Amino acid sequence: MWVAAMAEHDTPTAEGGAHGDATGFAHVSVMRDEIVEVLSEVPDGIVVDATLGGAGHAAALLAANDGISILGLDRDEMALAAAGARLAAHGDRVTVRHTRFDGLAAAVQSLGAERLSGALFDLGVSSPQLDLADRGFSFRNDGPLDMRMDRSRGRTAADLVNTTDERTLAGILQRNGDERHARRIARAIIAARPISMTGELAEIVRDAVPAAARRHAGHPARKTFQAIRIEINDELSMLEGALTQALDLLAPQGRCAVLSYHSGEDRIVKHVFRDAAGEALRPRPDLPPPPGHEASVSLLWRGARRPSDAEVERNPRAEAARFRAVEKLGTVA
Repeated sequence: MWVAAMAEHDTPTAEGGAHGDATGFAHVSVMRDEIVEVLSEVPDGIVVDATLGGAGHAAALLAANDGISILGLDRDEMALAAAGARLAAHGDRVTVRHTRFDGLAAAVQSLGAERLSGALFDLGVSSPQLDLADRGFSFRNDGPLDMRMDRSRGRTAADLVNTTDERTLAGILQRNGDERHARRIARAIIAARPISMTGELAEIVRDAVPAAARRHAGHPARKTFQAIRIEINDELSMLEGALTQALDLLAPQGRCAVLSYHSGEDRIVKHVFRDAAGEALRPRPDLPPPPGHEASVSLLWRGARRPSDAEVERNPRAEAARFRAVEKLGTVA
């Protein structure tokens, strides 16, 4: 049977590679083969997909390892509905929860489980969220300025741009988007308020950016939209806690894999992983950690892996991906 035990709004889910369904939620999974290679070798047990989305990674993992079950988390109800359609054939090997990924520990506890065999985080925004104009994520598709991953709660992007003061707004653009022209853009947004549509905001940002900067690759509004989305969905502030929950729950030889797409995300992942590996406080990598900071995980490789040129050619949105993974130390009983 399909298991859908939900905390607040638990709903069945489904996704998939380049697959879609009646919900219109079609998504191409990034670095799917690399994810499967890392997480299909974990001990039998529960693998949590903390960002289930269209379930492309989850479906591939279920096919690759008969000994695992999937606990899928997502706060986007459209994604959950799509994932349900895709994963239903796997019956009681799949359970989903409608929750943010910092609800990971509570979701695991609700199953009566104490340990995880694996954890996957595929951060950022999914292709369907970008492609569907009414979600308000995209500067290319005009729609209401929303950007909430969970549309049942929280303030919208329109709320943020229409009520935030210039200094705070500029700080959001700098912190979440690495936007060099944050002050100019914030000033232009304030002057143009009220703003209700993504097309309006994209045009305001484009006009605010110096002409020379507009000639560089990419749309001038890309970083602004990214920064606002991250702020609206509280993405960076909950990431460290969610990763720590996952690492604490991993069984010996369990693995945690993370795909990030933004320097702020990757920086948090790198620091959490290095700290858990006992490396953060070492003056040199070849020296042991100081007392009280012993390693609980090992890095599966140093640095971040990138998608292949072939994958980027097939799916240009994969270009920004950074892949890191760790394994819990200890022996399986």
